[in-house]
Amino acid sequence: QVQLVESGGGLVQPGGSLRLSCVGSGFTLDNYAVGWVRQVPGKEREGVSCISSGDGRDTFYLSAVKGRFAISRDNAKNAVYLQMNSLKPEDTAVYYCAAGADYGYWPSADEYDYWGQGTQVTVSS
Repeated sequence: QVQLVESGGGLVQPGGSLRLSCVGSGFTLDNYAVGWVRQVPGKEREGVSCISSGDGRDTFYLSAVKGRFAISRDNAKNAVYLQMNSLKPEDTAVYYCAAGADYGYWPSADEYDYWGQGTQVTVSS
């Protein structure tokens, strides 16, 4: 059974940090591009970051998070991570991990094949 499981969300003060983890089971995650997508109730899904398959040499970031967030992968652990620093209240959302074919570009949310259940990130004082 193919599964993606996110963890690491929570409540953090503005300026704080969180590290999200996405662990795959039932398939080899390093064969896939993996992205993080966030959603606020009532708003469209928003791609936050993506990392290419294999060695993850290509990474992509939403302009609003560039310089604050860093995506990485550990293929030995079948995992992808999102390190989030200098968090802002506007980063508050449910964060989803998603995996799909590596097309050589940052895929839209509709192009991912597998999704996790999401983890809540709340940035508030």
